[in-house]
Order: sequence, then structure tokens, then C-alpha cells
Amino acid sequence: MKTTRMKTTAGRREFVKAAGTGMAALGVLSVLGAPVFAAAQGAAAAPALPTGADNFYKSGKVTVQPVRFRNQYQMTVAGNLFLPAQLDPALRYAAIIVGHPMGAVKEQSANLYATKMAEQGFVALSLDLSFWGESEGRPRNAVSPDIYAEDFSAAVDFLGAQAVVDSERIAAIGICGSGSFVISAAKIDPRIKAVATVSMYDMGSASRHGLRRSQTLAQRQAYIGAAARQRQVEFAGGATAYTSGTLPELSANPSAIEREFHDFYRTPRGAYIPAGQLPERATRPTLSSNVKFMNFYPFIDIETISPRPLLFITGDQAHSKEFSEDAYRRAAEPKELHYVAGAGHVDLYDRVTLIPWDKLASFFQRALAA
Repeated sequence: MKTTRMKTTAGRREFVKAAGTGMAALGVLSVLGAPVFAAAQGAAAAPALPTGADNFYKSGKVTVQPVRFRNQYQMTVAGNLFLPAQLDPALRYAAIIVGHPMGAVKEQSANLYATKMAEQGFVALSLDLSFWGESEGRPRNAVSPDIYAEDFSAAVDFLGAQAVVDSERIAAIGICGSGSFVISAAKIDPRIKAVATVSMYDMGSASRHGLRRSQTLAQRQAYIGAAARQRQVEFAGGATAYTSGTLPELSANPSAIEREFHDFYRTPRGAYIPAGQLPERATRPTLSSNVKFMNFYPFIDIETISPRPLLFITGDQAHSKEFSEDAYRRAAEPKELHYVAGAGHVDLYDRVTLIPWDKLASFFQRALAA
């Protein structure tokens, strides 16, 4: 059992205690971890980038190529394959799949992590989860945690078929909501040899209970009722409704969490709109499907992933750290919980001077040793 804490010079972040951050407040607080990316047109002037923020980082040590493959439901999944520039085609390399935050796309955080892992000598694959970004799936922005987890297994299928990849040495990184999806996948796919999560959200628990279990049963039931009514509207041909996410403009009195997401998803720091997406809808889950997270329990049976290793990385100031801590308590050895001092939830999306790259690289080097 191991818990580590990383010291940095970054200032400690303080978050406002957000009372009542249940489903009724999702539209402004993004407590489901489903932030929206969008261009900043019409928004207030963007704040200065945090120290070390570099979401769109590019590397001369890495080559990138877009790829497409099908999951088990015959839906096309879009990804980017990152290869070390000095790759030897005669060798077979360890590979790492990287999943983006819930509601985001591969261009937000996932490409950055994949690039950094390829710099360390791994083959890396970022992917758009089904219904998001360039991957197939209708309606757009639908929630389906089972299919999200399947996309990780489909990525293993794809990587295992590549001549430069050692199919016995494939692992995964899940950022934010993808942390819970990759755990769900790894429980039933032993080909995923190691898992690291970063700023993980348990999308099931967050939906059922809110942050710090702040959502009441009455609030949960009201939200479920609204989603059921919306199904009837859409069945009758009515307009699709969207929920949660990061709104284009900050509210009059934004919470620390609202501002944290907004500063990434609604400013040039991390804003990205896939072709054909409307900025006001981009990555906002559909209201009628979002309740499917209520039936999602990724940490049940997490101990069955053992003896494959697990690494949980969270900021010690992150509003989401409760999920990494819960997963760590439930998991069997080998496991490690690593705190990044001074880091909040979104800091670990793109602040390259805070993200513990050496910790990730050494973890996978040990776990995927030939």
C-alpha cells in the first residue's frame, strides 16, 4: 500500500464549500464533471493562462496520425496515434490508451498526455469516446457508460493489431470521467495491463449523490423525473435538451468550481470545437440520457483488477479528490494514491509543470516491463 504526495512551488488553491451542489445545480457547477468546450466568442476577456498550462502542446520528438477503428457495436471510434519519432519498426513497443475528460474530446487533455507518453518511448493512442468529437454515435452527446468502457477495449483491439505494438503490454490513462470508464473496462478486460487515473470522477456516484454527497433524494428524483419527461418530448419529435456542462458565460457570482472549468473550456486555454458542433451545445450531455450514470457503479469489484497495478493521481486541492480516495480504499494491491500538492482538478488537465510525468512514466515502465 502506498500513498505519495508531490511537493511543488505552486500556491495552494482554496475552493469554496459549495452547499447544495446536487443535480439541480449542475447547469452552473458542472459537478458531474461534464464540462463544455467552446470558443470564447462573446465571452468575457480570457484570463491569463495558469503557469505551465499547455493543452495544445506539440513535440518534435513525436509523430501523429489520425486513426479510425470499430468498437464491438460497430461504431467508428476516432483517435490519434502518437509514435516516438525514433521508433524502430523492427521492435514491438508498450502502448498506452488515453481517454479524455467527460464531455471533452481528445484534443482536450488526452492528446497532451499521449504526446508526453510517446516522448517517453511508448506508443500512445488518444480517442474520442462514442457520441463525442469525431467518433460515431447518435444522438450526439449521449451518455452510455457501457459503450464508453467498450471504446477502451476496442482501442486495445486496434493497438494489438499494430505491428509496432506488443499486445501483451497495453495500458491506459483515464482523465476525469474517463478514469471511471477505464476502470469499468479493466474489470472485464485483462488485456489492459495497468491503469492510471488523473483527476478522476466516479460519474456514477457524482450523478447519484453530487459532490460530498450533497444531493438529496428529492433532488435526485426530481432530476430523474425531468429526464423521463424529456424522453417523451423527444419521442414525439420535440427538440433535444442538454444539461450540465460549462456555460458560455460565467454566472453573476460564480463558484470556484464553475470558474475553474470555465477558465479551461471557455477560453483559448483549452477551448476546442469539433467540426459541425454548435458552441452552446458542444459536449453538453443530453438530458434524457444523462440519468444513465445513475446506474453506473465503476468501483464495485474494482479489487478484481488485481494483480494488475493501479495508480490514482489527484490534486490535493481538487474538488474531485474524494473519488480517487474512494477508489484507492476499495482497490486491492498493487495500488498507489499520488497527491500533487497545490493542484486543483483542472490543473492536471494541462499544467505541464504540475502534472507528474515522471511518476506516470515510471509507473508504466514497471507495469509494462518486457
